[in-house]
Amino acid sequence: MHDSAIESIKQFKNTYLKKDKKIKILEVGSLSVNSNIRKILREFDYTGVDIVKGENVDIVIQDPYKYPFENNKFDVVISISTFEHTEFFWLSYLEILRILKPDGLFFLNVPSNSKYHRHDTDNWRFYPDSGISLEKWGKRNNYNPKVLEHYTNIEYGRDIWNDYVSITIKDGQYVEKYKKRILDNKKNFTNGRTNKSDKILNHATFPQDQSNFGWKLYFKWRKFIHKLNINKN
Repeated sequence: MHDSAIESIKQFKNTYLKKDKKIKILEVGSLSVNSNIRKILREFDYTGVDIVKGENVDIVIQDPYKYPFENNKFDVVISISTFEHTEFFWLSYLEILRILKPDGLFFLNVPSNSKYHRHDTDNWRFYPDSGISLEKWGKRNNYNPKVLEHYTNIEYGRDIWNDYVSITIKDGQYVEKYKKRILDNKKNFTNGRTNKSDKILNHATFPQDQSNFGWKLYFKWRKFIHKLNINKN
């Protein structure tokens, strides 16, 4: 797990979660690779599942598209750097909706670009409208999900991942339960949007493909500006 993913889950926690031990959180794809988020979420009722045994895995699931939990069990489901390795992630998405409570949240963090990395496969990258497409897929399958916000994170660390992040509520009729958005205060992102407006925030034409010459120039410029701001502070 890379630094930007850890930062994103912290922002999600601070924006959406109250300190309540009764909040049930499930992480899908919880195997610790470099690090994990259990300590960040230690004040909650956390369960980690994966398809393999290992550190930070409480339950090993035999079928990645069938979770051993009853309907409406969890307040939050988290998936970080997992959907790109999931061959049929849209089936996983439906299982996540099934086990979420009606006002429950799905936090998705997944690469929008960067290097080929197999665990055991590497299948997908997520563009800005990916969460909206999953929302429509959920509605076609008799759910009522609503994306509360989504954005492409800009990473300034060792690796250029530029994760796509989205937060979805299972049933759109409960959107008023969550007043705040990460994007209310976040600056280092592109192509963001909240459920409050159709406006695209920090629009960028080529933030995804690493091979695109314009993309490289764009992020060199962003990194330069970021360093200038740090020096000023």
